[in-house]
Order: sequence, then C-alpha cells, then structure tokens
Amino acid sequence: MPIIGYFRHMLNAKNVEKYYGPLQVLKGVDINIKKGEIVSIVGSSGAGKSTFLHILGTLDKPDKGEVLLNNERVDKLSGKMLAKFRNKNIGFIFQFHHLLPEFSAIENVSIPGWIAGNKKKETEARAKELLTILGLKDRLENKPNQLSGGEQQRVAVARALINNPAIIMADEPTGNLDSANAKELHQLFIDLRSQYQQTFLIVTHNEELAQLSDRILHMKDGRME
Repeated sequence: MPIIGYFRHMLNAKNVEKYYGPLQVLKGVDINIKKGEIVSIVGSSGAGKSTFLHILGTLDKPDKGEVLLNNERVDKLSGKMLAKFRNKNIGFIFQFHHLLPEFSAIENVSIPGWIAGNKKKETEARAKELLTILGLKDRLENKPNQLSGGEQQRVAVARALINNPAIIMADEPTGNLDSANAKELHQLFIDLRSQYQQTFLIVTHNEELAQLSDRILHMKDGRME
C-alpha cells in the first residue's frame, strides 16, 4: 500500500499540448504525481499516452504547457543540461529492453552511471547489488542473447534504477513478456516501491498491471478523462 506520510508532489504537468503538423495529439493534459506513488495511464492506441510519457520524460518537448520535476522546469532545459538532468533523475523502461548486445548484464546496467561520471568500481558494485536484488546474481557476465526475455527486462529495470532516479517511466513494460514474466515484473515494481519508495509512471494496456497501481488515469483523444 502507499506510504502516505512520504508523499509529496514531485512531478507536475499543466496544460500540455502537442501537435504533429496539423494533428493535435495532446489537448491540454495535466498530471500530478507524488513521491512513492505508482500511477498507470491507460487508454486505447492513439490516445496520446506514449506521447505524453515521452514529454514528461524529456524525450520530447510540448508545444504548450509546462512540466516540472522536483520543481525544475524540465520543458525549458536543452542540450547538455537536459541530458544531465534526464540521466540523473529519470529511469526508463520500454516494451523492448534496448540492451546493448555486445555488453554483459552488469555493463549494460552500469552504462548510465558511467555516463553520469560516477566511479567505475562504485557503479559496478551498485549494478551488482541491483542485479542480485532482481534475481540475476548468477547472470552478471551474460550478454543479452544469453538471457531469457524476462531476464533481459529485469536487466533493463536495474539499468533504470542505477542512478537512483526520482521517477521511473515505463512504456508498455510487459508488452513483450509472457504472462508469467509479466506478473513477476508487476510484483517487482511493488517491491521496489516498498524498498526504495520508488515512484513509477506506467503507460500500459495490461489491466492487471494497472490494477496494482495506486491510481489509474484514463486518456482518450488526447485528454485525461
């Protein structure tokens, strides 16, 4: 259950609009998320869920509106400042794990830490700790093609956690997993919130995953219902 006393608003977006040419994909969307919450956004394909998540995660910019993460106007950041802020504060999990095939599990997890300028030894120790927590203690040196789909996605989760981000944003994280691995990932999110008060924002078609969230937000035709 939510750790209510720990909550404070840490992600806020107001009146976010996005156009692709003449097509308005987002039509004034608001969101407020508290520290330690698990929030899911659901809706049919084309509702604007992933576009909104990418804007909140600084992977895209709004045409109108504002986005604040820990009181920082992230929609105003650009270049190296934006890249540094994103690397430090936001972890991403996508439907496809996007692991680098030539690197081992521990190296894939360590990469965001190295990019942040953290010491190699300390970063690898943190990566080993996370992979052990996620049940991959014996798979540290395995490359992605030597891991199952569920194991690859857990490596991606560890990579998202390596820099202790303020929030993890997940776009259809179970979309490429079978039902057993999807259930394991659901439980993993719950455990990570319990252990680390980790905040999650999840875009999903998976009703079972959405039902485990503290709040479910519904998007339709570029608006929150």
